[in-house]
Amino acid sequence: MNAEPDTRSRILAVAREMFHGRSYADVGIQEICEGAKVQKGSFYHFFPSKQELAMAVIDDMAEDWAHGFVAEAFDQNLPPVERLDYMIDAAYYWQKAAKDIEGRMPGCLFGNLALEMSTRDDVMRAKLNAVFEKAKDKFRFTLDEAVAAGTMAPMNTECTATAMLAFLEGIILLAKSRNEPEVILRLGPAIKTLRIESTQ
Repeated sequence: MNAEPDTRSRILAVAREMFHGRSYADVGIQEICEGAKVQKGSFYHFFPSKQELAMAVIDDMAEDWAHGFVAEAFDQNLPPVERLDYMIDAAYYWQKAAKDIEGRMPGCLFGNLALEMSTRDDVMRAKLNAVFEKAKDKFRFTLDEAVAAGTMAPMNTECTATAMLAFLEGIILLAKSRNEPEVILRLGPAIKTLRIESTQ
């Protein structure tokens, strides 16, 4: 049996948990190696640097999101407006589950890293921006469908989708600052009231 994929997966899992629960700067390679029970040589075999590891963590989390609750929330079998409700509920239950286990909300890994690293690391900023762009596209496709079906008034779906993503990230951040997942439930429904007028 090839142990290499298992070793890489352990490093990724430990780093993801540490980066999400604390911060990128606060976590060192030695601590990650100890948590993953690997030698530094094994770490550098898979990841030439801590930055490369962070990029892999972002990809790993984005993959989980794409095939997890984001895929469920934006299921095309759901009416477009219901997808927005589902997304808010999913964000709430994800954060609440984490708080129930750890005693505190971790927030959004992508948002946390963006706040910490966007002014310090252009490579990581670009990687995070690509993740946000994909998330924004999910909102835009949903809005395009809603407008075409007549369940939402005409709007600039590109700008409105960006505003919705910013709103979602913002309420998660506010909920994290209060360690209160219920903030997401209380404020989340307002996402459906956001609308940037069409320029056409």
